Amino acid sequence: MVCGSPILSAVKLSFTSIVTMPNHTSSDSDDERMGKNFGRERPVHDILGGRKVADVLLWRDKRVSAAILLTISTIWFLFEVVEYNFVTLLCHITITTMLLIFIWCMGADIFKWPPPRIPDVILDDSSFREVAAVWHAKLNHFFRKCFDVACGNDFRHFILALGCLWIVSVIGNYVSTLNLLFVGCVSLLTLPYLYERYEEEVDHLVGKANRQIRKSYKKFDAEVLRKIPRGPVKEKKAK
Repeated sequence: MVCGSPILSAVKLSFTSIVTMPNHTSSDSDDERMGKNFGRERPVHDILGGRKVADVLLWRDKRVSAAILLTISTIWFLFEVVEYNFVTLLCHITITTMLLIFIWCMGADIFKWPPPRIPDVILDDSSFREVAAVWHAKLNHFFRKCFDVACGNDFRHFILALGCLWIVSVIGNYVSTLNLLFVGCVSLLTLPYLYERYEEEVDHLVGKANRQIRKSYKKFDAEVLRKIPRGPVKEKKAK
């Protein structure tokens, strides 16, 4: 019994230390869960809509994604580098298109080519109605969400929207609108694809940064915020 008492006391001490240990492990696990997948439960493809737009943004349809990226880059190059005027560029594109159609029509009789035709999709009324209906629904949902946020129904998104708009306004003072739109479009076409491809690495870094920020905030709260003197809380008189 004499020899067993130190062992028994050591076991009790270790058990007590485990029970009374601060919840750093639980908080770290919570941080890891928050950092992993950015707190989402659905895959990226479903979050982006799960349709054609999601396929384009995630490069499931590489030809369409590459064509859009090439078109955006060409427009940016023409306006920002070559410094084309919009009206001039529009006129030059129209002139080139008309000349190509004219040459095609003239060569159709000589070389027995099929004459040029406007695609039926462009002339179809139902296609315009479908596109208009989709954009109408999207705009209604966007404006309804903005109105709810502006009314203060979602305070977190309200503060986040104000902060993002302020950051964009500051960036707009130093970057032209065309460059800002170009960077935004390129980011929209590349960041979701890169995140889906390197999801585990990004989640690991985000979780690590999240834990570090939380630890820094707890330290700041313990050393600074909790030491700020506060006056006595006055009780409200019951009416």
